[in-house]
Amino acid sequence: GLDHVVLVKIASTAVVAKMLGASFEQIIDAVSNAWLDGQSLRTYRHTPNTGSRKSWAAGDATSRAVRLALMVMKGEMGYPSALTAKTWGFYDVLFKGKPFAINQPYASYVMENVLFKISFPAEFHAQTAVECALQLHPNHVNNIDTLEKINHIDRIEITTHESAIRIIDKTGPLNNPADRDHCIQYMASVGLLKGNLTAQDYEDAVAQDPRIDALRAKMQCIENKQFTQDYLDPSKRSIANALQIFYQDGTHSEKITVEYPIGHRRRRTEGIPELIKKFSKNLNREFDPEHAEKILNLNLDYEKLAATPVHEYVDLFVK
Repeated sequence: GLDHVVLVKIASTAVVAKMLGASFEQIIDAVSNAWLDGQSLRTYRHTPNTGSRKSWAAGDATSRAVRLALMVMKGEMGYPSALTAKTWGFYDVLFKGKPFAINQPYASYVMENVLFKISFPAEFHAQTAVECALQLHPNHVNNIDTLEKINHIDRIEITTHESAIRIIDKTGPLNNPADRDHCIQYMASVGLLKGNLTAQDYEDAVAQDPRIDALRAKMQCIENKQFTQDYLDPSKRSIANALQIFYQDGTHSEKITVEYPIGHRRRRTEGIPELIKKFSKNLNREFDPEHAEKILNLNLDYEKLAATPVHEYVDLFVK
């Protein structure tokens, strides 16, 4: 029931403390304070409470990390048995009395395997499902673009992994944009109908399209054990989905399978150029073209960026 942003907070606390010049002992003190915080619950990521907090939970965790690191740098004490103290430690209070089981050494694995959300704003377990839908769209949109045509669909199979079924396999009413962007059927339906997926597609104006719920009602999520195994394999961490449409006349679409989203480490060659485009697009939404280009060029010049004082860099983003 604990949200994973507790790990964001712990890691960020250690890194920020190090960046501020903390000693080894001070880093430990800062991290111990992070463990002592009451931790976020996953409530806001699951029905019936799915909400917008999931979009700012990680930012909230990192801001707390900075705060704790700064406090320790000013002399705040640490707590040696924050995890293990009987009755009052993290293990007993929030982890059912169990110690952590670590399956690999602490190092740079997470940073090296960062998933970038690039092509469309979809929850990561559904990224490849949307990509499958976009590939099916050109050849099949004319078969599904009216309610009458959708009635001639027998089923739409989404072959996926266990985590996707547990987190984003949703039927019934979806209450808000946050609910919709955590529904694999909704995201796949929009992709099939429109051939793309944008943030605006989660808003009420789009969600009112009756074809979306009609398509959702035709969808079945089926676990592929190999997909689940590869998702959990640290050397792969695939996020695989497959999509196939079956019609009542016995015909069917091709089965489209995508194992890794474009933001995955295994697709960096494709992903990095798209990530730069996304950064540029968002800069131009906030700044005039000349200033946006100045920020972009600085970020693309590592030597110049590394030599830029932090306050000067932050000043560039002040409007």
